[in-house]
Amino acid sequence: MARVAYTVTATLPDEPTRDRYERWLTGGHVQQVVEGGASSALVVRLSDPPMSVQSRYEFPSDAAYQGYLRDHAPRLRAEGLALFGPGSGVVFRREVGTILEFDP
Repeated sequence: MARVAYTVTATLPDEPTRDRYERWLTGGHVQQVVEGGASSALVVRLSDPPMSVQSRYEFPSDAAYQGYLRDHAPRLRAEGLALFGPGSGVVFRREVGTILEFDP
């Protein structure tokens, strides 16, 4: 069963917005995604491009990811858009992929 990587990159207009966004992520949003089916999560402040923050999630299977999309993502995305939606200067990009196993 292949694991799924789900990444959300937010590009933020300024430091105060970035700081507020990071507090929102680490103050409960990321935990809610984990409770919704992700097996792990990371929040990464990117160096390049500047003023960008990634939320990286791993789901144990496509079924778990699909369950998250169906049962949890609509509410969590609506909350994010209410706080950082149009007019805030925040731009979101989502990426989804299959995690490949490797033998180091």
